[in-house]
Amino acid sequence: MKVAIISDIHGNLEALNALNENVDELWVLGDLVNYGPDPGAVIDFIKAKADVVVRGNHDHAIGFDEDPHCSRPFREMADATKAYTCSVLSEVQKQFLRALPLKKDRDIEGLRVVLCHALPSDPLFAYCLRDSDRWESELEQTNADVLLVGHTHVPFIREFGTRIVVNPGSLGQPKTGSPAARYAVWETSLGTRGFELRAFHYPFERTIAKIDALPIDARIRSSLADVLRHGGLPRQS
Repeated sequence: MKVAIISDIHGNLEALNALNENVDELWVLGDLVNYGPDPGAVIDFIKAKADVVVRGNHDHAIGFDEDPHCSRPFREMADATKAYTCSVLSEVQKQFLRALPLKKDRDIEGLRVVLCHALPSDPLFAYCLRDSDRWESELEQTNADVLLVGHTHVPFIREFGTRIVVNPGSLGQPKTGSPAARYAVWETSLGTRGFELRAFHYPFERTIAKIDALPIDARIRSSLADVLRHGGLPRQS
């Protein structure tokens, strides 16, 4: 089986539509919404096509009207777009976000696979990059052979003996110094050796044009555009 693993779409329909990978299943590691201009269309796409979806901190914030606990550079953008996102989603779409599980387990080719947005022990908010010392204990506590996470928007693969942690990066708001959308592919018949991090270019200026039309402060719109164009933190004015 071939699986595409995506995370952190953030309402970016152009990036999602441009994902062109012939796979058997699509797995989504959360944060379907916020920041981007098309949260409803992204939810509908994922509802129709994804095989596994877990809840991210922004999905939780929109679904339950709570704080997404963003880092300082993104807090103002998150607050402004949260109000917009809540205003355009239907109650059915919000209920879909509320119903998403925080974690999901799969048994694939004899491997125990655990999927979550951040960490199994803190599925919504823990922020751990590749070199964090928490990964090995998370693998042990969940008895996972494969741990799939998102949240940081920075892709990596890290191996611990026969176990592995994979972050596919962000499809809709990358933080890699490039606007290219990021994702991972897993050829499950190859076990933990079957993971590959991939990237593709998409028409991000179309997303930015939609952001420019949003009913939010012009300074926030400019910051959101910076993030998409440059693949990182917004520029400081």
